[in-house]
Amino acid sequence: MQQILERAKPIKLVIFDVDGVLTDGTLFLGDDGQEYKAFNSKDGFGMKLLLKSGVDIGIITARTSDVVKIRMESLGIKHVFQGQQHKDTAYTSLRDELGLSNEQIAYVGDDVVDLPVMHQVGLAITVQDAHHLVKQQAHWQTRQPGGHGAAREVCELIMQAQGNLEQAFAHFLK
Repeated sequence: MQQILERAKPIKLVIFDVDGVLTDGTLFLGDDGQEYKAFNSKDGFGMKLLLKSGVDIGIITARTSDVVKIRMESLGIKHVFQGQQHKDTAYTSLRDELGLSNEQIAYVGDDVVDLPVMHQVGLAITVQDAHHLVKQQAHWQTRQPGGHGAAREVCELIMQAQGNLEQAFAHFLK
């Protein structure tokens, strides 16, 4: 675990996939074609805490959905790339825009389409219910499955490694 915490110390940006990471991967489609997704409020709160601690957050997802745009806006996440069939292109663009090195970026994915980015970052993370090939390639795996607290675990890991976790919770423990 110490090696993972060392990898997490320099992280300035955490990039999350959506389906299978911020959701459990289930897609609800209405008769009108409207797409619905279920997001975990604990994950969202963890992401807000991480942003407040000074670590930026990005989203790179292969699908395009208004609900993702709305959810990310509600969390204050500005770097949202949807419809990215080749996620490494969006990754390179965001990394260069923010002037970061690969070692300063963590990526959280769950399926083989995430591997090209995971191979580049300083901290590659996957969720408990990820594809077996992704589990083999990741530096760290959450205890929780996607959409059920995995993102919260990631946020708390980064804050713990950077010494910000206790401070993030102190306000609530008075």
